[in-house]
Amino acid sequence: MSATVETLEFQSEARQLLQLMIHSIYSNKDTFLRELVSNASDALDKLRLEAFRDKDLEVDTEDPHIDLVLDKAARTLTVRDNGIGMSREEVVSLIGTIAKSGTAEFLRKLKENQGSQDLIGQFGVGFYASFMVADKVTLVTRKAGEPGGTRWESTGEGTYTIEPVEEAPQGTSVTLHLKPEDTEEHLYDYASRAKVVEIVRRYSDFITWPIRVEPEDGGEPETVNSRKALWARSQSEVTEDEYTEFYKHVSHDWTAPLETIRLSAEGAFEYQALLFLPQRAPFDLFMRDRKRGVQLYVKRVFIMDDCEELMPEYLRFVKGVVDAQDLSLNVSREILQRDRQIQLMRRRLVRKVLSTVKSLMADKPESYDTFWSEFGRAVKEGLLDDVDNRDAILDISSFASTNDPEKLTTLAGYVERMKEGQEHIYYMTGESRSALENSPHLEAFLAKGYEVLLLTDAIDEMWVGSVPEVKGKKLQSVAKGQVDLDADADTDETKQRAEEFAGLLSWMTEQLGDAVKEVRLSSRLTTSPACVVGDEYDLTPTLEKMYRAMGQDMPDVKRILELNPTHPLVTALRTAHAEERPDLADTAELVYGMAVLAEGGDLADPTRFVRLLSTRLEKTL
Repeated sequence: MSATVETLEFQSEARQLLQLMIHSIYSNKDTFLRELVSNASDALDKLRLEAFRDKDLEVDTEDPHIDLVLDKAARTLTVRDNGIGMSREEVVSLIGTIAKSGTAEFLRKLKENQGSQDLIGQFGVGFYASFMVADKVTLVTRKAGEPGGTRWESTGEGTYTIEPVEEAPQGTSVTLHLKPEDTEEHLYDYASRAKVVEIVRRYSDFITWPIRVEPEDGGEPETVNSRKALWARSQSEVTEDEYTEFYKHVSHDWTAPLETIRLSAEGAFEYQALLFLPQRAPFDLFMRDRKRGVQLYVKRVFIMDDCEELMPEYLRFVKGVVDAQDLSLNVSREILQRDRQIQLMRRRLVRKVLSTVKSLMADKPESYDTFWSEFGRAVKEGLLDDVDNRDAILDISSFASTNDPEKLTTLAGYVERMKEGQEHIYYMTGESRSALENSPHLEAFLAKGYEVLLLTDAIDEMWVGSVPEVKGKKLQSVAKGQVDLDADADTDETKQRAEEFAGLLSWMTEQLGDAVKEVRLSSRLTTSPACVVGDEYDLTPTLEKMYRAMGQDMPDVKRILELNPTHPLVTALRTAHAEERPDLADTAELVYGMAVLAEGGDLADPTRFVRLLSTRLEKTL
């Protein structure tokens, strides 16, 4: 072995991934070629862009192409491009290591899905798919503008060799030393021209660059892909299968899209968009370092893969391509953020996505239900971030409510069902539907037939405070502020009751002053003795916890204890207070503690509460 040849080890997680690939856990091994061709296409895109940006770069861009070279005798398949190529450091970084977060999660999902769904490419590891069909892979590459190249080789058994190569053409060639054909294991003859062409036309027909294969009887290589971008073709010319395969290419998903969205703008500023709503949320939808955005092209020239400027954070799951005609090609990401045309495109793309979801609600309710269950939590983030489209987001949102235990409701549906004279849309936030349904705050609302929205997503705690009203109706928490559900209540009776309990309320307010700001009578309780509520503009306990978890120093917010004047415990407490019985302070503390627990809250001192309760039970027995 030459002294210049180095043998290096794969990073540990890369070794695990290689073993999973080598042991053929997928039934569809054809996807290896889709991934290699996609990598070659990306390399050609990047070369074109780099040559445009760097006029002094000495590269040949006259005939960009991808060659598939077959050798049936040697049983090899080579995927060769004359694109950007890689330096030695890039080869080690991109192929010898998986430095991206989420690798452990990827391996876990691979193991869970053995023999079922194809996850290849979803996590950006398409090159490793080569080892499903090859027992040795050789890569030779030379980066555009550099004098020498690099040769990389591995059998996928934990190590690889790497060495410099003086004479190497610009670009990258990946040679697969193919495993023997085994149709029972879905391992086909990938040295067969017919098989290779079939895979190219199925997966890569839309690739911009010519994919060339030599004819069976020799001669000049022939281009076997149509090369016409789907978004540039008439809608009537494109089949659903073509849309599906294109979606799989840009998203690295293995399922068909839920909905396809086409948009074309003409006039002073022209662009075309082909977007997709996925059927399922990716595992990293709520991860901080996830990639998002759609692919941006300018006149078919690749600009960037994840153009965040074209799609807001709350629509990060939307996949697809936007091809503009008039953007400056030498733009950087910073310039893009300030580009007026980018902002115009973004606004129209967002409106188109939201209107498409609204159409799903009306015309394809099952598809809408799938969309909302997968992406609703993300979409609701837009209620905080996108004031301009807030009404459109609210129109496509659905929520659980007390109206139906099985079906969600829109806000328009809620308003239609509102009782005569009802002025507010009532809601309650919490961790789960079951916890909310058993909350004392709902008792009077349910008893009087008022519908209440049951909001259980963490984002719900935040957006309800930023949306002043919906369809002319103000949102009102059933756990905040004063509630008056009985317009016909006897005011004389109410006044008399207030006078009867005045002494108890004043005394309890003083006794519980460290925990509550006020003790008052409640009109929202029917069967529970007490509940705790907030003032109209107070933060909820859950929101307090969220802010503290984010490192914000939040002041403690005292809440209000409401008593049910018709409950036997409360009336007995009033009598005991009037008779000045001993140990009433402990009883008041127990009533407050029960109210906190009833709403699913946390006691400040649970040990003390248990001690007080056990002492009181002991005396009772």
